[in-house]
Amino acid sequence: MATSASSPHATGFPAEGRCGYYVEKKKRFCRMVVAAGKRFCGEHAGAAEEEDARKRILCPLDPKHTVYEDQLAKHLKKCNSREKPKPDFYIQDINAGLKDETEIPEQLVPISSLSEEQLEKLIKKLRKASEGLNSTLKDHIMSHPALHDALNDPKNGDSATKHLKQQASILGNIEKLKLLGPRRCFVEFGAGKGKLSHWVDIALKDAEKVHFILVEKVTTRFKVDGKHRKKNSVFERLQIDIQHLCLNKIPVLREGKLPVVGIGKHLCGMATDLALRCLIETYAASFEERNEEPLAKRIKNDKTEKEIYTLAKEGNEKNVPEKWNPVAGIVIALCCHHRCDWRHYVGKEYFRALGLGAVEFHYFQRMSSWATCGMRKTSLETSNSTTKRQDNQNDDSEEHDDGGYRITDDGADSLPGLLSVEEKKKIGHLCKLLIDQGRIQYLQQKGFSPALQYYTDPLVSLENVLLTALPNHSSSPETTA
Repeated sequence: MATSASSPHATGFPAEGRCGYYVEKKKRFCRMVVAAGKRFCGEHAGAAEEEDARKRILCPLDPKHTVYEDQLAKHLKKCNSREKPKPDFYIQDINAGLKDETEIPEQLVPISSLSEEQLEKLIKKLRKASEGLNSTLKDHIMSHPALHDALNDPKNGDSATKHLKQQASILGNIEKLKLLGPRRCFVEFGAGKGKLSHWVDIALKDAEKVHFILVEKVTTRFKVDGKHRKKNSVFERLQIDIQHLCLNKIPVLREGKLPVVGIGKHLCGMATDLALRCLIETYAASFEERNEEPLAKRIKNDKTEKEIYTLAKEGNEKNVPEKWNPVAGIVIALCCHHRCDWRHYVGKEYFRALGLGAVEFHYFQRMSSWATCGMRKTSLETSNSTTKRQDNQNDDSEEHDDGGYRITDDGADSLPGLLSVEEKKKIGHLCKLLIDQGRIQYLQQKGFSPALQYYTDPLVSLENVLLTALPNHSSSPETTA
């Protein structure tokens, strides 16, 4: 609980011109600047004896801060949490998928409340649906020279090195698919601090006409994209939920001159499905509706484009397809299958063909968290790690596989005598594989050659599967599913 500067627990003195309110939780004085002649900032004035004439209340738009009650109307007009005008590229639920309330029961009991018979029936359905699927993916653990110095920098701790290894492998895979080149737009979904785009830009060096669009629905501290000042590449950050993003309304893409490469590092749960639909159904499909000369005719003489958009590895002009796909490729590191959602899921048709529906999907996505139950933490360890993450805001928190939330979610650990830890891990991996297979079929039906592969060691990240896809006319033996 916070106390004023007069508290016996307070030590030292506030900095000159700063608030004299001692924040017990942070063990320091408030650092807000105070008005001339005042001892406390506006936030803490209500708690001080000198400033008790006016009442402060919680802001109705964001209860994380307070405001003088008599200035509420004025504050609401300029509050940073107020609803702002929607940009042109915002279209409500454009990538959400169809909503069918009849498929989803009003209330589904948690896994821990299922009877032994019900759970065994679900697992039997899972195993039957997974028959024939290759549960052992190929290893495509790669690296890239662009990250060599950073990976060998002794100043980087274990956490930073872990992320650098993943970024290096994703970058290596992007290059292997021949997507790393000039004249294109990289759209990073769930961009966070923008580090993946940062390394792509470093790897491209002075490549011409490269544009980066970083999509993130929340404000992000310590962004790295603001540091780029290269003439040949442009960074644009969009604060928007992927669910409402219409790419072909963005000025740089509206002209249709730059092929898009969709990338993402640990794109959480349903965000992967939203991103796939955003790229393929919203953006690529818009080109089919345009009455204009096929872009393939315009790029026949462009060696760089020919290298990407022909079947032959060296590029053969006669193989340039009549129908050009504006999405050059997709490279997404998958994450958090337990946060998938039936409405947004792109593999519904695949599930239905297997005799499965919304109910089975719900339980399979919850059971997918079992894939990490072998890495269980004690409640004390989880509490300590959470505290450390909260205390160190400079840590890169783009991953979600170390929290303990997925391990204990839905009472998954409350199954004594029914399943061993190893059995639960195998079932969890099968759930992930089945959900991802629905995405693979979706991409195949949309004219892409998709693949799943391990891109990093599980000791680096438990979420170590990379989804890649190229348009069929760009396919190679390395990209078969």
